[in-house]
Amino acid sequence: MAETLLSVRNVVIKFSLRGRVLTAIREASLDVQEGQTLAIVGESGSGKSVLTKSFVGMLDANGWVDSGSIMFEGEDLATFKSAKQWSRIRGKKIAMVFQDPMTALNPLRTVGKQIEETVTLHQQLTGHSAKQRTLELLADVGIDNPGDRYYQYPHEFSGGMRQRVVIAIAMSCQPRLLICDEPTTALDVTIQAQILELIRRLQEQHKLTVIYITHDLGVVAQVADKVAVMYAGDIIECGLADEVFYNAQHPYTWALLSSLPQLGVKGQRLFSIQGTPPNLFNAVTGDAFAPRNPSALKVDYILRPPVFNISPTHYAKTWLLDPRAPQIEPPPVIRNLHQFAGGQARA
Repeated sequence: MAETLLSVRNVVIKFSLRGRVLTAIREASLDVQEGQTLAIVGESGSGKSVLTKSFVGMLDANGWVDSGSIMFEGEDLATFKSAKQWSRIRGKKIAMVFQDPMTALNPLRTVGKQIEETVTLHQQLTGHSAKQRTLELLADVGIDNPGDRYYQYPHEFSGGMRQRVVIAIAMSCQPRLLICDEPTTALDVTIQAQILELIRRLQEQHKLTVIYITHDLGVVAQVADKVAVMYAGDIIECGLADEVFYNAQHPYTWALLSSLPQLGVKGQRLFSIQGTPPNLFNAVTGDAFAPRNPSALKVDYILRPPVFNISPTHYAKTWLLDPRAPQIEPPPVIRNLHQFAGGQARA
C-alpha cells in the first residue's frame, strides 16, 4: 500500500445562515494515498466541494470546521485559523482547479502575468526567471506559441485553453495534491478528453495525487483509481473504482449508476432518483437516503448505519450489509454492468 497523503476523520463542517446553522458535512472520513486518483461523486449539494475546500482553507467566511481532523504531512489542517498558516499549504502543497475558468481568471490582466504572479509568490522567482518559468508552464499544459499567448487576455482564449491556463497556475507551485473541481464542466466532449489526458500526463510527470470532484460517472470510469460516494454531507460508500462500479452495495450508489444515460433502454424513460436530499438545517435521523430508497428498512429511519467493510479497500454505510438484514438484490441494470462494460470494450 502507498503512503497515506491525506487522512480525513469524522469531519463536521457547519455554516451560519440567517441566524440558523446548517451542517454541510456530517462526520465524513476519507483516506487518500500518495499517487492515487480519487473521484468524489454525488448529486449537486451533497458536500463534495465544501469538503475539499476545507483542505485548502477556502470555506466561505460563515463556515467552519466544527470537529474532526484533516491530517496532511503530519499537521491537522482542521486546526488552521490564520492566512499565514494556510499560505504554507494552499498552492504550495495542495492546489485547486476550479470548474469555471472564466471566473477563476482576472479578465483585466494578461494570462502571462496571472501565472507569473503565482510563480513569484510561491517560487520566489522574479524578472526574467519568473517569465521563463511562466512560458515553460504554458508549453507544459499544451498551449502553442507561449511567447505570444503570454501577452493575451482570458477573453482571447477558448474555454479549453482557459482551463489549461488555470491548470498551469495550479501546477506553478509544484503541489503534491491537485484538487480538480468539475474540471470539464461546460466543455465539449473532445475538449473534455483533452483536459483529462492533460491532467493524467501531468500527474504521471510530476508524481501528483489527484482528487476529482464530479457528478459525471463517465469521467470517473476514465480516470479514477478510487471512488468516494457522497450523500447529504457524508461519504456513504468508498472503494476501488472496480469495486464501486461492479460491486456497489449502497442503494444510493445503485441509484447513481442506474442514472447513467448509457444504460438506458430505447423506448423507456431514463431512470431518475425520486425525491430530494434532506434539509441539512435539521438533524438527520437514521440513514439520510431512507426517504428516497424504495428498499429502506425500518431501522433506516431510526439509526444511522455504521461502516460495514466489504473488503480491505471497500466499505459502505448501509443496514443492508448487516447480517440480520433481508437479502435485497440490486436493480437488474446494476447486475448487468459487467456485460455493459464488456460491450464497451469490444466497441
